[in-house]
Amino acid sequence: MSKVTVVGAGKYGSTTVQRLAEADIADEVVMTDIVEGLPQGLALDMNQSRPVLGYRTLVTGTNDYSDTAGSDVVVITAGLPRKPGMSRMDLLGVNAGIVTDVVNQLMEHSPQATLVVVTNPLDQMTTLAAEVSGLPRSKVMGQAGMLDSARFAHFISEAADVDILEVEAVTLGSHGDTMVPVPSLCKVGGKLLSDVLDAATIDELVDRTRKGGAEIVGLLKTGSAYYAPSAAAAKMVEAILTDSGATMPVCAWTEGQYGIEGVYLGVLAKLNASGIGEIVEVDLTDSETAALREAAVAVKEKVEDLKQI
Repeated sequence: MSKVTVVGAGKYGSTTVQRLAEADIADEVVMTDIVEGLPQGLALDMNQSRPVLGYRTLVTGTNDYSDTAGSDVVVITAGLPRKPGMSRMDLLGVNAGIVTDVVNQLMEHSPQATLVVVTNPLDQMTTLAAEVSGLPRSKVMGQAGMLDSARFAHFISEAADVDILEVEAVTLGSHGDTMVPVPSLCKVGGKLLSDVLDAATIDELVDRTRKGGAEIVGLLKTGSAYYAPSAAAAKMVEAILTDSGATMPVCAWTEGQYGIEGVYLGVLAKLNASGIGEIVEVDLTDSETAALREAAVAVKEKVEDLKQI
């Protein structure tokens, strides 16, 4: 019996639950939230869609963490979302308290679970979840690179006017200002990105990718993105549950790769039943490697802010 818990029944959390349920890769998906009735109502609605769409996964809505007991994977979406004009770092203090409380309750009931953190600021909250949980670092990861890479791919497909499925894009580094989109690893229809788009256009796409979340927040005005983020989180959970070993860009604990260690950072990694199976170190240009190392320094500095809370 496989079981996944998603903490938070807001738009991000509930959409993640829906995607996981419809993928039919778990026996049960538990959705928990502090708002009474919200996860229960959403779960009932989703369960009634099963005969229409033809999947068996049962969704359980609850306000009680005891219902999450025995979870194989937990996705933590709980926390305040960004509003226009806010940076991810503006959420540090309040979301640190939320994540600490959530992880403590989760570990009481599912001490062996693999954690996928999506709460912002992502790199810092992933670090915090690892420290609070006491789990091996390989069993705690953050969802960022999958989302940022998808945004990069979308922008590339628009600029090159090609089928989105012909685009391969990779984004590493932090989930924020020191994000590192990696043009040298991007391809369009099997061709190098530099053979399809000029340098100035690529630079514009890199900048837009770094600001991709803020662009959506500015347009929505009352919330942040959740369709693409939930798709990214669900894909990570699928790789873990199915023990696929799929290589994905995720926020993982570094141990010397690219000359970086002791920090959670966006890198390519193979995901399997144990969580992070291994980090895949790939060839980067000198400037991309330098940017990745700068991102690591920036994240470490921001992690220090956690100690002041």
